[in-house]
Amino acid sequence: MDCLRTPDDAFSGIVDFPYVPHYAEIDDLDGGRLRVAYIDEGPTDAEIILCMHGEPSWSYLYRHMIPVFVAAGYRVIAPDLVGFGRSDKPSHRSDYSYERHVGWMTGLLFDELDLASLTLVCQDWGGLLGLRIVGEHPERFASVVAANTFLPTGDRQLGAAFDAWCNFSQTVETFPTSFVINGGCVGDLTPAEMASYDAPFPDESYKEGARQFPILVPASPEDPAAPANRAAWASLQQFERPFLCAFSDGDPITAGADRVLKEQIPGASGQPHTTMIGGGHFLQEDCGPELAAVVVSFVQGT
Repeated sequence: MDCLRTPDDAFSGIVDFPYVPHYAEIDDLDGGRLRVAYIDEGPTDAEIILCMHGEPSWSYLYRHMIPVFVAAGYRVIAPDLVGFGRSDKPSHRSDYSYERHVGWMTGLLFDELDLASLTLVCQDWGGLLGLRIVGEHPERFASVVAANTFLPTGDRQLGAAFDAWCNFSQTVETFPTSFVINGGCVGDLTPAEMASYDAPFPDESYKEGARQFPILVPASPEDPAAPANRAAWASLQQFERPFLCAFSDGDPITAGADRVLKEQIPGASGQPHTTMIGGGHFLQEDCGPELAAVVVSFVQGT
């Protein structure tokens, strides 16, 4: 598999993110190896909060939340998905599939790092992958916090807002990473923050994964990922460990998805589900410390 690796100096100007990256080599599922980056902060023997980002962000998205988690005594693992952040970026869109993304992350989390007793915090594709992984490896997770995410099977319409986003992502000439993230926030990012979101992608050739992600969302029952996601749902419908929904009040993409999660996952029953006021799709940007405080309270309560 041909890959690109963003030069280290591309990240020299990122702001408000003083964390040293860690790296692991994983099976690329095509006969080779991939280097995957992740943040690892806090006591190494503490309970672990796993923060999974979505499209087209990277672990930088959690910069307002990591300090809250560490101050509360937790270890924080925040990987960069393959194709994003400091992780390797396969060069061809055909290299990316839902199944491979799941395999790449399980390769990192379980084969290389052997993590367990995890609290998953997931948003956007962080949930499309994270919830699938919980469904396939429930024994590895102590609890889950879902924020503006879902696990689609293609059996429901994804909605006009998603359709518009998908069309935009496939037709725009230059994929505007920071513009997309800024547009998914209630407040505006600073120019330095926008530059930090653009840093992993020196040019369009680095964006094949970002381009491909929207069309990997199962939009029909015949989608290649639909059967495995249905199987994961069957597992989640037996998942009795604590499951919290903390969706924002300003996300047209995932609005209402929390209702299904709360209705179908046993561990969601009786939990202090909350709505994050003043948050857009990227609620980690709009209300990151507040969301982190919700997560800490939830984990301490369980």
